Amino acid sequence: MNYHQKFDAYRNLVEEWLKERITVPELPEKTLFEAMRYSLTAGGKRLRPVLSLAVCDMLGGDREAVMPFACAVELIHTYSLIHDDLPCMDNDDYRRGKPTNHKVFGEAMALLAGDALLNTACEIMLEAVLADEKDALRKAAAARLIMEAAGASGMIAGQVIDMESEQTAVSYDQLCRMHSLKTGALIRASILSAALICGPDERTTQALERYGKLIGLAFQIKDDLLDVEGDAAVLGKSTGSDVRNHKSTFVTLLGTDKAKELLKSTVEEAVKALEGLQNTDFLIHTAAYIAERKK
Repeated sequence: MNYHQKFDAYRNLVEEWLKERITVPELPEKTLFEAMRYSLTAGGKRLRPVLSLAVCDMLGGDREAVMPFACAVELIHTYSLIHDDLPCMDNDDYRRGKPTNHKVFGEAMALLAGDALLNTACEIMLEAVLADEKDALRKAAAARLIMEAAGASGMIAGQVIDMESEQTAVSYDQLCRMHSLKTGALIRASILSAALICGPDERTTQALERYGKLIGLAFQIKDDLLDVEGDAAVLGKSTGSDVRNHKSTFVTLLGTDKAKELLKSTVEEAVKALEGLQNTDFLIHTAAYIAERKK
């Protein structure tokens, strides 16, 4: 099986799990679940849960044990996109080639759909903790790590820095910190939560943590480049939004050529972080995929 086939196989497992979990009941509040599913099933790479499953396989773990946490991360990621697109935030009209959630369901319902996805992620992880007497503490630690990455010391903190930095020149270090929180924290959490559940040695955990930090940075550098050079039809959203919103990016700070050089060196460092570990082919190819992706 080649890399892309394996990626698709992981993604299909995630899609099936999410489809079974997030349904639309025939209740008066069914619109809420329709709004949740609208964004959750609108497409997407599923990179974060794929990384969780890949780390699980790399460490010889139990996919069924990791899957709820992998999918919880995807629910959190989807909620963050719904909220990011709102008029009070980035005010985007399209996401993944479709009208954004608030354009279809209204701002209030979009806000509630995001809230519900976040809460459902917590419910899913807590259910997994309570159902497993043997490894409950490991799973509880994984859930805490994910929620910390999504919260006021992780993704939300990064979003605040991003908002408050609009129309302001920021330093390279400030930019790296912002994106290590806004984008990188949840990517790292998808890797480290799976590792926590599988229980590798300290050296392996440290290597995976460094790898996760670096591919999170690479992901954001590539996003900044795609906002300048990407094809809106392929991306499924408008390009040039960073310029319109007067945001500091790796491109505005370094220029396109230097940003591409930084992307290349960051991916190389991520691959180097895995040296000495076994069964890392998929993670190595994922680092390259992040740098080469078109959307």
